[in-house]
Amino acid sequence: MLERATRRRTLKRRLWQARWSYLFILPGVIYFVIFRYVPLLGNAVAWQDYSPYLGVAGSPWVAWDNFERLITDPEVADALINTLVLSLLQIGFAFPAPLLLALLLNSIVSDRIKRFVQSVVYLPHFIGWVIVVSIWQALFGGTGAISDVLSGLLDRPVNLMTNPDTFALLITSQVIWKEIGWGTIIFLAAMALVPLERYEAAAVDGAGGWRRMWHITLPGITPVIVLLLILRLGSVLTVGFEQIILQQDAVGADVAQVLDTFVYYRGVLGGDWGLATAAGLVKGVVGTVLVLGANWVAKRLGGEGAF
Repeated sequence: MLERATRRRTLKRRLWQARWSYLFILPGVIYFVIFRYVPLLGNAVAWQDYSPYLGVAGSPWVAWDNFERLITDPEVADALINTLVLSLLQIGFAFPAPLLLALLLNSIVSDRIKRFVQSVVYLPHFIGWVIVVSIWQALFGGTGAISDVLSGLLDRPVNLMTNPDTFALLITSQVIWKEIGWGTIIFLAAMALVPLERYEAAAVDGAGGWRRMWHITLPGITPVIVLLLILRLGSVLTVGFEQIILQQDAVGADVAQVLDTFVYYRGVLGGDWGLATAAGLVKGVVGTVLVLGANWVAKRLGGEGAF
């Protein structure tokens, strides 16, 4: 008892000494509690035949009926397939793109050129999806510049923005163009932490640029790569609601309906709140399992993981 009382006094003393630090982070804590954790209570709707007019307290409980309908609904299966296709394409192409660009910039000697390229590729990160889609429409739409060139070469009208066969590639290219600069900054920051002595020692031993990159740079930033990949796996069922919904009408729901748009159309517009909430809850559970699983695998392979 004496030891426990001593620990309590020590903890109170430490909290009081760091009171201004805790006061500084208090607004952030309040924000996450109100806007992140309290809304989690709304997941109870997944077990209800929810009606906004009756509220959570007045809506009838339906046990696991919403989840059963989620499993048997063919529209959910199509949305899941489309989501996985887009997500895998983004992991396969959009995720390594900033790493490759960062490696290229890291090999450039001129700091002026490096900063200029960083600024240019980083600017699209601040552009909204409405503008991005408009730019793509101006290039790949029915009267777009690239579509006009292809129409002349193929001697037939070409509109890549309404072509279901090219939709997934266009979505992936948009993500790469918009977000490559943000990822590049993260990887360049990680490369800056690699000790210069390693490069100097490798150069003295006769290692060329490729060998220094393969044996020094990549191993030095592997923890960052693993961390970002684990976090990306956590959002594998999320591929960008605004980006997709802006272009869904042009190609049709067969290829453009993803889980996020399914939740919107079925829940917000269709009023099937229970089914939509169940779909969102399953997304969150799957993402959590993937993050924990990927983190466990990374640690089993000798890495640091995300936590």
